[in-house]
Amino acid sequence: MKRNLRVPAIIAAVGFNIMVWVGVVHPRVGTQVPPPVPQPPAAAGAGGAGQRGIPGTESGLATFQTRCSVCHNNPTPDAPTASAIREMTTERIYGSLVSGSMQKYTEGLTDIQKRRVAEFMSGRPLGSAKVGDAKTMPNPCRNNPALSNPASGPAWNGWGADMSNTRFQPAQAAGLAAAQVPQLKLKWAFGYPAGESANGQPLVASGRVFAGGDNGFVYSLDARTGCVHWSFENGSIVRNALTIGPVTGQGSARYAVYFGDGHANVYALDAQNGRLLWKTKVDPHFVARITAGVKFYNGRVFVPVSSSEEFSSGHKDYPCCTSRGSVVALDANTGKQIWKTWVVEGDPRPYKTQSNGVVLYKPAGGAVWNSPTIDPVRNAVYFGTGDATTAPSPKTTDGVMAVDINTGNLLWAYQAHENDVFMGGCGNGPNRSEACPTPLGPDLDIGNSPILKTLPNGKRVLMTGTKTGEVFGLDPDNKGALLYRVTATGEAATGARGGRGSIVWGGAVDDRHVYYGAGGAGLVAFRPATGERVWSFTAPAPATGGRGASLGAAPTAIPGVVFQGASNGMLYAVSATDGKQLWEFNTARDFETVNKVPAHGGAMASTGAVVVGGMVFVGSGYAISSGASGGNVLLAFGID
Repeated sequence: MKRNLRVPAIIAAVGFNIMVWVGVVHPRVGTQVPPPVPQPPAAAGAGGAGQRGIPGTESGLATFQTRCSVCHNNPTPDAPTASAIREMTTERIYGSLVSGSMQKYTEGLTDIQKRRVAEFMSGRPLGSAKVGDAKTMPNPCRNNPALSNPASGPAWNGWGADMSNTRFQPAQAAGLAAAQVPQLKLKWAFGYPAGESANGQPLVASGRVFAGGDNGFVYSLDARTGCVHWSFENGSIVRNALTIGPVTGQGSARYAVYFGDGHANVYALDAQNGRLLWKTKVDPHFVARITAGVKFYNGRVFVPVSSSEEFSSGHKDYPCCTSRGSVVALDANTGKQIWKTWVVEGDPRPYKTQSNGVVLYKPAGGAVWNSPTIDPVRNAVYFGTGDATTAPSPKTTDGVMAVDINTGNLLWAYQAHENDVFMGGCGNGPNRSEACPTPLGPDLDIGNSPILKTLPNGKRVLMTGTKTGEVFGLDPDNKGALLYRVTATGEAATGARGGRGSIVWGGAVDDRHVYYGAGGAGLVAFRPATGERVWSFTAPAPATGGRGASLGAAPTAIPGVVFQGASNGMLYAVSATDGKQLWEFNTARDFETVNKVPAHGGAMASTGAVVVGGMVFVGSGYAISSGASGGNVLLAFGID
């Protein structure tokens, strides 16, 4: 999901002012200039160990777009395509920039800028390929018994634990009562080698934990001990929740783990041993990526496709903009595409040539930053949509779309915010692109998964939150008609940014309340039927004074308890009845890990905790947005 881009956009704009183009001829009027050759970019925050809080995607992407894209997206015999570079290792790209053939084109760049470009293009931190393999770890599991049916025991499957994305774990599967929560203790910690962001939410099923990080590996661990069963090297960041489901026609494989990565690839692995069953690229654009969990349902895998194009596309040397968000349905057994639905309709086409000769394109935008929600009653797939990057903004942006589960055809769309055209890097200096909108949009993507809930009276409501701190309920049985629209603070909803908090990562719902982590407004409970605000919990203020930490991560609910992560690394458990604090744990510190990898926690500003079989699993570290602290640790809690 996309976090608030305002600060990173400023960083990108500052970076632009010190970047001087060297040895590259811009495309000029009369030259055949196709849209930038689409291949996916690296994921955010792929920073190396020891460089906490540096936004890897923003800085690396900004440098690539201004120093490299004109040649490598319109290649000559001496300039490999961006897609070819994407297949190279971080070390090879970095070496070329530092002492190889590209050294003469990197004049004026610092070493960290060169490193970030290499990590952006490869999709993983420098040095991670050598140390990430499970075979090098000292804690292998002694045996690998046959997996039990994931559906027959307690599990947390995918982003929201179920098809409705409720992020609620029933009592039997949770195995943890509210009275036991204060007794939670750390049982083990696992370090992602060379990682800097642990924001790939774990999947827990069949007594195992499946999780990915930004080091280009996915791991299978024993849930009780943290010993490692296997690893799979996909080569790019996995910053989303994995999911598991049955698979057929793949030899001995009975269950597959499905996930997407920062190169817009979707994978199916044999859950037993990590063997690759299939791999499908769902979007060839060089800035397309998968930042949210795929959804498995009825033999299909539904894939949300986002993009990093808008992060810094407001520079005059970038041929903005050609990337569009989508949802893709794949056959779960083969990886073959069944349908693909674009948020923004129409292939991007040239509409203007700037005074510097760079050609501009539209339409573009509408990234999908969230895991789809499945509605078997309506045979529908629901998902939130991002802003437009070129004007005008279609009615399908900044809202919720409903599409037919079998065809992908649009059923209805609700737009929460109109006329939102946004891109990063649109400063007022000489490098401002003529593509920059006037006025610049407020950047109000619906980045979180819609939550589908059946109320006690049998009626249903589809809920989601916005960056303006608003929560709205839609009627899924009446073409998305608006039921209510409220704010996290109780103020009147205005549809504009302000002091009402910000909802980015989503919520959780039980039979009484829906809960949203609303940033500075805290964790807020509402009544699902009406949107009435019931209670709020804010992080305690530090002893030195000032406000408590932001509570923007996705919450997780079990009967009587809500777990909520904070930007300062604190993990809280509060009463679902009144919001009173029950337990806390500071993850922003160093940990001794079962795999002997140096690890530390950091900001808990994205994915949420997972509760299964009496244990709580959560990653700590979010080095993606400016000011957030990185981390590379997966933590497991239980009671004695």
